[in-house]
Amino acid sequence: MPLISEEPQIPESAQGPRVTPAAGRTAPTLLPVPGPRSAATPRPGRPGPGPARPAPPAQRAHPTPAAPAPARPKPAENGSAPQIQLIPAPVAGALDAAEEAVDLLLESGRAPGDILVLTTGEQHPWAAHELSFGEAAYWAQHDAGDDVFFADVSAADRAASRPVVVVAVNGDADGTVARTLPAARDRAGVLLIVCGDPQTINSALGAGV
Repeated sequence: MPLISEEPQIPESAQGPRVTPAAGRTAPTLLPVPGPRSAATPRPGRPGPGPARPAPPAQRAHPTPAAPAPARPKPAENGSAPQIQLIPAPVAGALDAAEEAVDLLLESGRAPGDILVLTTGEQHPWAAHELSFGEAAYWAQHDAGDDVFFADVSAADRAASRPVVVVAVNGDADGTVARTLPAARDRAGVLLIVCGDPQTINSALGAGV
């Protein structure tokens, strides 16, 4: 008899156990293949950002008390000794040195009405010009106190005190300076500037310069 070729049959025992899903169970869901992780996706083992917390209630601003303003230094009283500055100058150049001192004071912010200029010799041209209109008009400008005032040292007793007094020792140095520099110092509130020969001035004021 001719042999009938048949496909070899694999016994069931050799195929392994056949898994049949149990009744009532669903087949397992395949997990998706992991793709590129976005920046918002937390790494495994690290917690992601939690839910946004509500903003804290706005606190009521309490007004901060303003710091007290620093007290301004009071100008020196006439009873206290002012600072004394000596500017060496010959007799012929003492008036020019005094005018330069006044210019520096004004440039530094000193008010014109704070300055009194006294001369021991020839009058300052401004004083001579104003006196030509009479002493009443001349001293009215002094009493107004809004500009630099020039006067002879002989009128120092009549002149009122000012923060700065500038003295130009431009003549009659020996006797006049000895008599008038102490009076000029008494009228200087904070600063006395003396322009002239240092030896003559030191002799007049002694150890005070």
